[in-house]
This record gives sequence, C-alpha cells and structure tokens, in this order.
Amino acid sequence: MYRLTLLFTAFALVLSAQEPPPELAIRVVSPEPDAYVSGVTLFKAAVVPAVKALEVNQLLFFADGKQVCNVLDPIAAECTWDAGAEVRSHVLRVVANLKNGGRLVASSRTRGLDQVEKVMVEVVQVTAVVTDRGRFVPGLARGAFKLAEDGVPQTIEHFSSEGSPLEIVIAVDVSESMTQAMPQLKNAVKKFLSALGPKDQVTITAFNDNMFTLAKRETSIPLRLRAIDRLSAWGGTALYDVIIRGVQQLARQPGRRVLVVFSDGDDRTSHATIRAVENAVRANDATLFMVALGRGVKEAQLKTGIERLVDLSGGRALFVERSDQLDEPFAEILDELSHQYVVGYESTNAKRNGSWREVKVEVPGTSYSVRARQGYRAPGS
Repeated sequence: MYRLTLLFTAFALVLSAQEPPPELAIRVVSPEPDAYVSGVTLFKAAVVPAVKALEVNQLLFFADGKQVCNVLDPIAAECTWDAGAEVRSHVLRVVANLKNGGRLVASSRTRGLDQVEKVMVEVVQVTAVVTDRGRFVPGLARGAFKLAEDGVPQTIEHFSSEGSPLEIVIAVDVSESMTQAMPQLKNAVKKFLSALGPKDQVTITAFNDNMFTLAKRETSIPLRLRAIDRLSAWGGTALYDVIIRGVQQLARQPGRRVLVVFSDGDDRTSHATIRAVENAVRANDATLFMVALGRGVKEAQLKTGIERLVDLSGGRALFVERSDQLDEPFAEILDELSHQYVVGYESTNAKRNGSWREVKVEVPGTSYSVRARQGYRAPGS
C-alpha cells in the first residue's frame, strides 16, 4: 500500500511538471459584479497569477466608456472613481498594456435601482483660515465664529480645530515642460510629504496628458517618498482635467480635504474647459492650493485663472520664478494646513434647486481676516 501511494504521488508530480504555466489574466475585483455603488468608489483590478504582475506595463480604468485613471503599479492596481450621486448601472472595464506589446481586457457591470435614490447633502463643510495682519490666529473655539449663507445666519453644528487629520491629494505636473525643474521639484515634494502627519491620508498623483495614481491614501512616509522617486517628465499638460478629477477624488471623504497642485500652468491637452473646472471647484468643499512655476508666473492670463480657482475654494496660489525656490511655497502651505479650522452646518434653506449659495465666515468683535470657500452649489431636485 505504501509503495502504491508513492507511485501515485510520483505520477502526479510528473503530470504537474508537464502542465503549462497559468496564462496571465486580469479581473475586476471592486466593485463586485451587480454591486450597488454611488459616490467615491474603490475601482480595483487584480493581475493573476500575481507572480506575473511585473509583465504589465500600465493599467487603464474605464467607467461607462470614459477613462477615469491610469495606474502604473500593477501590484497596487486600484484608484478611486466618482460613480455619482445616483445609484445606477455602470459598465466598468480595465485594460492592461503588457510589456511585450500585448493587451488584456476585463469587464464588469454594477446594478442600478428601479427607483433612483439620491444622496441628500445635509451638512455644508467650510474650511477657514484666520489671520491677524498676516499672522495665523490659533486656538479659537467654535463660539468665536459666525457663519451666514446668502446673508442668513446659520448654526455651526460641527467644528474641528487646528491639526485634525487631512485627506489630501498631491498632483504633480510631469509634462515635458517640467524636465529641468524635476530634480528640485522632487526634493521639495519629498520635504512636504515628510512633514505631513502620520494620520494624514495622502494620495499622490502625477499628470501630463493623463493622470497617474502613484499612491492611494498612504500614511507611510517611506512609501510616500518612494512614489515621488518614480516621477519623470514627458508628454503634455492636462491641468484642468487633473483639478476636476482631484476634487472628485476628495468628494465625500471625511474631514479636511485638500488638493495641492504643482504645475507651470501651461494647459495644452485638457478635455475640460476653465468653466468646467470652476463648476467642479464650486461643487466640492476641497481647498485648492496651487504652486505655479514658469509660464504660470509670467503670463497674466494664466496667473489670473489660477488665482480665480483657488479663491473659489478658499485656498491659495503661490508663484515662484525658479525651481530652486520651491521649498518656500511648500513650507507656507504646510504652515497654513496646520492652522485650518473646519466649521459645518445644516443649511436652513431646504430647497434642492441647484442654486449657488454664498457663504461668509467671520470672527465678530475682532479685526481678524477669514479666508474660506466663497460658497457652494446646492443639490438639485
């Protein structure tokens, strides 16, 4: 009996040795087929077998025929995608471009509801920075603030003081026009990332003609820095597209939401218009910071457009003429992030008419200046 067992075992080993290795394939892992999704959703693929993942050069993620992200890391093959407020059916597709020139495709479909349910936006969140003759004012309590919507006083029901964790997206321009600035840009971004808190959720993206996710909601400093080492300059600049997708990634995430974009401001390949970018910034409560170099500093029209976008969100635009001056604006952004207050309220205006509503935050009884988002777009009916 023992010899018979050995014989069968040896025979099985010979057969397994003759079997061809499993073929490389890709599948959609999240959302699962027939899942109900809305809002910011994890879009994830898996390369199988995992040991062959390095044969993949890049993965393109599509939702309803539109590319939503471009991932260069086949092991961490995931990104976030805004499925919208309505729970409806979506066709998802992932395309893997292989290093040998081949191509793999995987598809999936989510489900919609018979009666569409819409997300009710109840809490309006406003991030504010308070200064006194240019100096940040720390230590203010909830009662120090006064808030109004379209001139109507509102009750502050949610409050977060300085130092609360961040949900932050860093978007770095890696277009060909950034070639000379790239070494110093990498160093400045690394210093910035190293100074963020251990509880801050950091998503790192790079963009040229497309947007690439290098790290998603990463809290590990070494992994953040490793993502920056992978940057290299090539291609055009789709600045408007990356701002829209950046604020969409931050939508509906909890806490303070910040988008930091570094670019020379030379948008040449975006599909979106400046009006579409303004609408996206108005519709989200993320604070936008932009560090501009090159043409973004020298050309008045570009500079005005950048300042317009950051003002809508309550953020700042910082301009540098040379790449060796980058440390200073990044340090200023860090300083400001450590002095942000977050106030939230439920609007007394219950109308769901899609109107623009002006928001004003003050610290009454003082001469302090308050910088915050100018308003928000009310949900539609």
